[in-house]
Amino acid sequence: MAYSGKYKVKNIKKYKGDPYNVIYRSMWEKHVFTWLDNNPKVSGWSSEETVIPYVYDVDGKYHRYFVDVKVQYEDKKTVLIEIKPEKETSPPAGKRRTRQYVAESLTYIKNMNKWEAADKFAKDRGWEFQVWTETTLRELGILPKAQPGKLKQLKPLKPYRKKPKK
Repeated sequence: MAYSGKYKVKNIKKYKGDPYNVIYRSMWEKHVFTWLDNNPKVSGWSSEETVIPYVYDVDGKYHRYFVDVKVQYEDKKTVLIEIKPEKETSPPAGKRRTRQYVAESLTYIKNMNKWEAADKFAKDRGWEFQVWTETTLRELGILPKAQPGKLKQLKPLKPYRKKPKK
């Protein structure tokens, strides 16, 4: 199963941007796109069409942040949404001075810089900025709720086929 690819927009009139070039970078994004596409309360949506400048504290330079999703609801409310794993929304835990800790720290700093800029950008326009994690997606019914003690049902694997020798 591919975790990234092109999303085929079904309600083209709803999509604000190029509906033939919508890329999902995770299965969560793909599920959100499907939910937005089919949701009657959503009047319009786009993916990575809103670009926000931000300063990355580590290098002190301006960068561009492409927000995952912009949603316009029927009630005229507009929300910018970032889809991220819950672990990237809090400071890293674990042993300091490891490569993993440093990498997670840099990711966390970059996310905080992006999200602070996005929140200000949204508020300046009377919009909202939200970060959706796997918990949010389950609460909204976009992902199935986790059932304690039960493993997620996986699709059976296709049989392994050796490549023919040349």
